[in-house]
Order: sequence, then structure tokens, then C-alpha cells
Amino acid sequence: MVYKVSIDALKLTDFRNYPALSLELDERHVVLTGDNGSGKTNLMEAVSLLSPGRGLRRASYGDIARVDVPTGFSIFCALNGMEGSVDIGTGTVGGDEAQARRLRLNGTNAKTIDELLDHLRVLWLTPAMDGLFTGTSSDRRRFLDRLVLSLDAGHGKRASDYERAMRSRNKLLTEFRPDPVWLTGLERQMAELGIAMALARHEMLGLLSRLVEDRPRETLFPTAQLSISGFLDGSWHRPAFDLEEEFLDMLREGRYRDASAGRTLDGPHRADLLIRHQEKNMDAARCSTGEQKALLVGLVLAHARLVANITGHAPILLLDEIAAHLDEGRRAALFNLVDDIGGQAFMTGTDQAMFDSLGDRARFLNISNGHVSG
Repeated sequence: MVYKVSIDALKLTDFRNYPALSLELDERHVVLTGDNGSGKTNLMEAVSLLSPGRGLRRASYGDIARVDVPTGFSIFCALNGMEGSVDIGTGTVGGDEAQARRLRLNGTNAKTIDELLDHLRVLWLTPAMDGLFTGTSSDRRRFLDRLVLSLDAGHGKRASDYERAMRSRNKLLTEFRPDPVWLTGLERQMAELGIAMALARHEMLGLLSRLVEDRPRETLFPTAQLSISGFLDGSWHRPAFDLEEEFLDMLREGRYRDASAGRTLDGPHRADLLIRHQEKNMDAARCSTGEQKALLVGLVLAHARLVANITGHAPILLLDEIAAHLDEGRRAALFNLVDDIGGQAFMTGTDQAMFDSLGDRARFLNISNGHVSG
């Protein structure tokens, strides 16, 4: 059985173009309509910051705070979550982009932002992601790691610790005679963390692929066939210890090469997510723009189902301009698929009529210059 997670109240202070906003919601989906630039995506961005990281725009905190307001921003949410009802407060004290984001749960300071994952999972699909298949490998790795993080709360810390150790190794390699003991220690840390990261990625893709294969074929969206390439290819059937030792040897043998390059040339930070249109047996990058959009929507919805199945709680979905390029029949079918996942979804569009088939399943709000009505 999958339980619903829903936002019952949302309050913003000095967030983007919202000086102050207070919304009372219920378990229904939320449809935000209004002109471009009115603040629809800003409100969705606030919801995305109820998860670790910098949200769906990956913006600096200094850019998120309302212009000319030096005191930072705040987000409050009353949530019916994975551990019951909880009040969540997050934001910054100052507008400096280096300012750390703070988190309070039921009025108590949390140790880390990652504690949000104890209460909800937030997934999103935005127009900015449309170039995922033709963009850089770093964009696809970031997308992949967000998929993993929604299932494995420790993945984010492993990734950040790995990056920290790699930066220290890169810096150490610039010295005339780097300390071999310190260098070996950093490489050992990178090997342990890097293999753990890579294994988590492969495990998530395996679970997602099995879920897609086991479900009835859906005619609305094509099937995305996923794999990872660029790091220890073909080796992932072996024990983790053996993989760590192989990666450690790669790092040791690559010291002079990496020192010359000024960066580490082998590791999970060099891997790439490969995506194919299964029915057409074609790389996603070669598909038409419409096919790529359909692949991406199907992939995000399949991952949302996986999160719901694994955690027992449906994620909150943020679907920005999701209905813009679909005809009426496909929109209705899409909304049924979203509804079937079992969670609360926030959707945006310029025309409320595009969401009419949702009927009473959604709360309809109109956004105009940072003001909400409906």
C-alpha cells in the first residue's frame, strides 16, 4: 500500500517575487495558472526546497531572496508526511549566496538538511530539463544522482565527501613532493566512497528497469532504456572490495597524468547516463524533440512509481508546463497516470482549460504578479 504525502499549508516570506504568501491546501493536486513571469515556477521552486539541495533551478540562495531584501528568505510548510504531521521551516538568515540554509522540524533545529528525506521526497520535471539527452554528461550525472538520492538518503553525503577528497587530492598533486601517506589516504577514501556511489547508481537503475519491464506497455510514453558508461564498465558483477582495489590502483597509476591534467581523470565523476528509446532502438539524443520530451516524462513518472513502491509513500511531483505540448486526450491520460502514482502534484500552465479533465481532483489557483487567488 502506498500512502499519500501532502502539503496542507505553505507560507513564503521574501521568496523571489513573493513578499509574503500564505496558502491553505488539502490532499488534492494543485494547478497554478497565470501569465509567464507571474510567479508560478517561483512557487514550485519553493516546494522543491523542501528537499536537500538548491531546488529545481539550482540557484544560489542570494538569488532566491527577494530583490533588495538583505534578511534572506523563509519557507514554512505544514506537511502530512512519511512520519506523520510535521511543521517544516527552512531558509536563510542573510542574502549572501554563501549563507547556509537552515532547517527546523517542529520548531527544533535539524542537524542537516538531509533530514527532510525522513518526511517527504520531491521530484520535478521542468522545461529546462528538455535538453537533458543532448546536454553535457555532468547534467545527466546530476539528474541520475537526484534519482538515487530520492531512494538512498545517504547518497548526497557520499557524493559531497567524494568531491571533497578529490579536490584535496588534486591540490596535493600540485605540490613538488606530495606526502605519499596523505595521498594514499585520500585515494583510499575516494575508492571507498566512489564505488559506493557507483553501486548505488547501478542498483537504482536496475530497480527502475525492472519496474518498467514489469508494467503493462503504455502507449502515451515510450520506454527509456538506461545504462551507465565511463567508469569500470562491465565490472559491476564483482564484489565491492575488488572494485575498490581496482579503482585505488587506477588512482595510484594515474597520479602523474592527473597532476599534468590538473584534475582526476578516472572515477564515478566521469561516468555518463546513457538513454535509449527502447521501442525504436535509438539513442535518445537522435530522437525528435517530441520523442525526447515523451521519454523524459515517462522516465520521471516511472521513477516516481519506484519511489512510491520502495518507500511506501508517494513523492510530491512538481510538473512545470507539463501540458503545454499535449492534445486534450494525451493530457487527460497523463493526469490519470499522475493520479495513479498516489501523491500530490503541483502543475503549472498558462491556460486553466488545459487542466479541466482533472476536475475535482485538483485545487486551481491563479497567480498574478506574486499574488494568488482561487
